[in-house]
Amino acid sequence: MEDAYARSAREVLDFFAVDPARGLTDFRVAEHGRLYGKNVLPQEKSTPFWRLVLKQFDDLLVKILIAAAIISFLLALANGETGLSAFLEPSVILMILAANAAVGVITETNAEKALEELRAYQADVATVLRNGCFSILPASDLVPGDIVEVSVGCKIPADMRMIEMLSDHLRVDQAILTGESCSVEKELDTTNVSKAVYQDKTNILFSGTIVVSGRARAVVVGVGSNTAMGNIRDSMLNTEDEATPLKKKLDEFGTFLAKVIAGICLLVWIVNIGHFRDPAHGGFLRGAIHYFKIAVALAVAAIPEGLPAVVTTCLALGTKRMARLNAIVRSLPSVETLGCTTVICSDKTGTLTTNMMSVSKISVLHSANNIPVVAEYAVSGTTFAPDGTISDSTTELQLELPANFHCLLHTAICSALCNESVIQYNPDKRCYEKIGESTEVALRVLAEKIGLPGFDSMPSSLNMLSKHERASYCNRYWENQFKKVSALEFTRDRKMMSVLCNRKQIQIMFSKGAPESILPRCTNIMCNDDGSTIHLTSEIRAEIESKFHSFAGNETLRCLALALKRMPLGQQALSFDDEKDLTFIGLVGMLDPPREEVRDAILSCMTAGIRVIVVTGDNKTTAESLCRRIGAFDHMDDFSGLSYTASEFEELPALQKTMALQRMTIFTRVEPSHKRMLVEALQHQNEVVAMTGDGVNDAPALKKADIGIAMGSGTAVAKSASDMVLSDDNFATIVAAVAEGRAIYNNTKQFIRYMISSNIGEVVCIFVAALLGIPDTLVPVQLLWVNLVTDGLPATAIGFNKQDSDVMKVKPRKVNEAVVTGWLFFRYLVIGVYVGLATIAGFVWWFLYSDIGPKLPYTELVNFDSCSTRETNYSCTVFSDRHPSTVAMTVLVVVEMFNALNNLSENQSLLVIPPWSNLWLLGSIILTMLLHTLILYVAPLSALFSVAPLSWSEWTVVLYLSFPVIIIDEILKFFSRNSKGTRFNLRWRRMDLLPKTEGHSK
Repeated sequence: MEDAYARSAREVLDFFAVDPARGLTDFRVAEHGRLYGKNVLPQEKSTPFWRLVLKQFDDLLVKILIAAAIISFLLALANGETGLSAFLEPSVILMILAANAAVGVITETNAEKALEELRAYQADVATVLRNGCFSILPASDLVPGDIVEVSVGCKIPADMRMIEMLSDHLRVDQAILTGESCSVEKELDTTNVSKAVYQDKTNILFSGTIVVSGRARAVVVGVGSNTAMGNIRDSMLNTEDEATPLKKKLDEFGTFLAKVIAGICLLVWIVNIGHFRDPAHGGFLRGAIHYFKIAVALAVAAIPEGLPAVVTTCLALGTKRMARLNAIVRSLPSVETLGCTTVICSDKTGTLTTNMMSVSKISVLHSANNIPVVAEYAVSGTTFAPDGTISDSTTELQLELPANFHCLLHTAICSALCNESVIQYNPDKRCYEKIGESTEVALRVLAEKIGLPGFDSMPSSLNMLSKHERASYCNRYWENQFKKVSALEFTRDRKMMSVLCNRKQIQIMFSKGAPESILPRCTNIMCNDDGSTIHLTSEIRAEIESKFHSFAGNETLRCLALALKRMPLGQQALSFDDEKDLTFIGLVGMLDPPREEVRDAILSCMTAGIRVIVVTGDNKTTAESLCRRIGAFDHMDDFSGLSYTASEFEELPALQKTMALQRMTIFTRVEPSHKRMLVEALQHQNEVVAMTGDGVNDAPALKKADIGIAMGSGTAVAKSASDMVLSDDNFATIVAAVAEGRAIYNNTKQFIRYMISSNIGEVVCIFVAALLGIPDTLVPVQLLWVNLVTDGLPATAIGFNKQDSDVMKVKPRKVNEAVVTGWLFFRYLVIGVYVGLATIAGFVWWFLYSDIGPKLPYTELVNFDSCSTRETNYSCTVFSDRHPSTVAMTVLVVVEMFNALNNLSENQSLLVIPPWSNLWLLGSIILTMLLHTLILYVAPLSALFSVAPLSWSEWTVVLYLSFPVIIIDEILKFFSRNSKGTRFNLRWRRMDLLPKTEGHSK
């Protein structure tokens, strides 16, 4: 029943045909069970493991690699190869793909945990009226129409409509659903609000929320999926995971590369059709297979097999650095997503604020003879810990012994006695926790901060207590001094509560409540300086009321007034008539305070071009006041056009909605569907959205956002739905995480460019060799070695490049920005062409000029395939010698080591950023060269990779051919740093290696 809040209790009872005095009959229970289903969130089918595994191979580059592995294996068998040589290349490729698939499967299985965690918020049991009798039944047995009784501490088992109040009032903590820091008072009256949100439905008890005070009966109107918690589940379930910006770019790169590879391979094969019948191949078919094998080798050379592994490794290294910043990354790709975040939608309660209601101001009468007559005190401390000071707001001087001031002392006594909450220390979490109403807990903490009178060593003596004893030491002291005799509970019409206490033959009634209820009942007022009581004159009353309006209006504090009254000795009960002729003690103002570090964090976000939108279930005035109190929005004198409630935003025309989204700073009175809607609307404007939150209500938006950021103290549901968890609940940690994300992306671009230029070199090498008609320069297994080991280690080490000093002073990059574009593509094309030509040069040098080589004429080299049909003065076996390919492979390895040094910075010279600025890169280069030397000089390995040991003269030639790559790139960097490079970039701007796409991508 979706509109139960808009109907009277009688209408709801009639709809379900239930008698509120007897409950449902067994027949009705069975009938409703068939009609509405069980009161459980359905178990969602998990994705089969085999489907998750197959999903990891649904990538064009991966498919090309698998095809290359299979073809390589079949060609090896067709050539009569057996054993290790036939299986080596395909086995290595498949091992790489299996490792990447494993990482993907682990990441995706984490995503399904959020739905499981949601079930933890369902109640286990419920007190149900059936067949005229109350009984405790499993909550899963509830059906719509059941009459349920709830009281303090109960977890609401289903969505229910209030039908009877069994106490003066009922308050429910529904923060997990709405994010409100204060509990909500429930009532029986019908709600007549159009487009009512959860906060407006004051006659509905929502599943999973908790009763903090009072007792009532309600009729079940929604079970299972048809509850507020069920709606959250459905919203999470309907959210599809989207690719991150980097993943999108790599996918585009794969598609682009696949087309290039296919074209080049086909071109190489077609160009050599005339050589298919060469006698060296032994027939047309064998010749076709030979050149097809070269095309496969070209495909292997063009595909950077190590790229997925290097990206994963770099992101993993980034997560370790972020963990040290208290940002726990649950999804590796989200590390990079932070770098292009343009909007952070921040939950207010518990994220920008501490979610711990605390007293911040106290106002009392100083003395009738003092100007001004009203004294104001500021209270520090923003948590439930009994740590804080009381300071005079006028002089800003801290009070050493607050309890020696009469009004402050009686404020502490009234706060301790007019209270039903509890504070306790949790040793496991190492923090103080509350049980009960937030405002009452704030008063408990205030009593601890004021302390006890008559002890010169009061502050230090309290600090000597254990944390468990300190939690409520002062409160327990007053409870022991004043024995409670009777109490009048809070009611909606009175808006106050009173307790009658006895101490040393003196009976006193203490009262607390809304100032508009307490103040009219007061005839006297206590003076703070001497403890005397004077008549509450109209002038003093006006001063107090002015202070109240200042607290509640400008500062949006939640205000309570405290009062007392001497009662006749022996009185054992209180009546409402006793609540008059009171003596006013003071006024306290409390709030859910902002975190101290939030201001600087938001300002840093603004400097970095990131917009912050405060999203909350609280009302508009409270949210705007918080933003002013934070201080980061001081430049916004007026929030009109920047602050909207959910209903206001929904009523805007489409064009105005678009404009509002571009300026919005505050979004209030929201429920889960609104948060998700906001994220989607921003994403449609090509914004990259980060959503922070900690409650169950935040989970759908966290899952939908490009990066969901949960608080460490938040609910398990929020954490499971998020990509990242802030272990310190500190909004400022997001700023550090964004800086790290940007640095990771910059380093990722560097090693992608490094691998691209290296692979261009390999493609040029094979392509030019095929065009010239010389023997195979490199065999596929050598290409694999270079791609995985030679490229992989330095590329990973590039991920350790230092963070740029201005990384948080530039605007976020566009999501459709290509990784390599224009001038950069030209630069790396030049480098790649040189790498390929240097490799060919090393190969040709050995045949033509090496002292241990055959010193052939160039014409003999390009006609090697007809050697067996001609008379020559050299043996044809020289073309199967392993030395020339070894020289070529070594040139390729060494030139790429020098090229790795080029990638310490995109544009800065090696003279500015020297090689030792990244010791990991130097270490990887040394390790790579040791491994390469190992396969050259260890017999079994040299045979496996078809290489031979090199002489010193051959090493000298290798160095001569390799080093110029640094000189070439230094020249290109020089142009990049100057205007000529900029103009050149304009001419090349359309040549994007990674194609741009329109629209938003996650």
